[in-house]
Amino acid sequence: MKILIADDMEGISGVVDWGHVDSKNDEYQRFRRIMTAEVNSAVAGAFAGGADEVVVSDGHGGAKNVMIENLDPRARLNTGAPSEFQMISGIDKGVNGLIFIGYHPRYGTLKGVLAHTWSLGVVNLWLNDRVVGEIGLNSSVAGHFGVPLIMISSDQAGCNEAAAFVPGVETVAVKQGTGTFAAECLPPEVSHELIRETAQKAVKNLIKGISPAPVKTSTPVVVKVELNNAQQADRAMTTPAAVRVDGRTVQVEVPDMVEAYRAFRTIVGLAGPNF
Repeated sequence: MKILIADDMEGISGVVDWGHVDSKNDEYQRFRRIMTAEVNSAVAGAFAGGADEVVVSDGHGGAKNVMIENLDPRARLNTGAPSEFQMISGIDKGVNGLIFIGYHPRYGTLKGVLAHTWSLGVVNLWLNDRVVGEIGLNSSVAGHFGVPLIMISSDQAGCNEAAAFVPGVETVAVKQGTGTFAAECLPPEVSHELIRETAQKAVKNLIKGISPAPVKTSTPVVVKVELNNAQQADRAMTTPAAVRVDGRTVQVEVPDMVEAYRAFRTIVGLAGPNF
């Protein structure tokens, strides 16, 4: 039983400001320790639930946030960027179940703490006319490989987004957003125990065969990305087979979710800065 724990940073308890997740800010070191501890709680819970193997995929920014010297020694760490599947690196390597730790809601979510979709240059992302954020995008790629999302920790808005996209997913809300940059947060000793207990339950249920089904996306997949401005869309139009939908929106049709993931990252990469 192999579990992939994919982490991000904006959905960690206590994180309410971009400076908290910016490696150039003094606060970053404190919050990467808290992030590593939340990841460790999920690792411990996964093993307690019956996992034989746990791999952690560091997904925030340049994927060099988890402090390997503090990581549970039973786990292995995918770190560094870029990589083929980036936030869920290793999803194609025989994984049985996926856990999200520290994820955040999509751009524009009411009371979604630091809500965004991949880049601050992205306003909206659609997969086959369904708007998604990183939760939907990454769980859909996992679904391509037959891997279900079994648990998420996030703010309450992120948990709600995951539950709507993956019915039956186990959730842990480590904070309740009161604004984009404000939240009522659980202390680490509380959030850690909740994450550990929920990860244990999620893996036990996976072994019993009562977990959510993998997300299935109909093919071909139409990937549509609304960017902040027309200049970004101009640049993104060098994406192969791209079609201009309107001044700020580009779309492309691809055979499956792996190609959809690549197309999205290509569009965002080519779009570049918000000016």
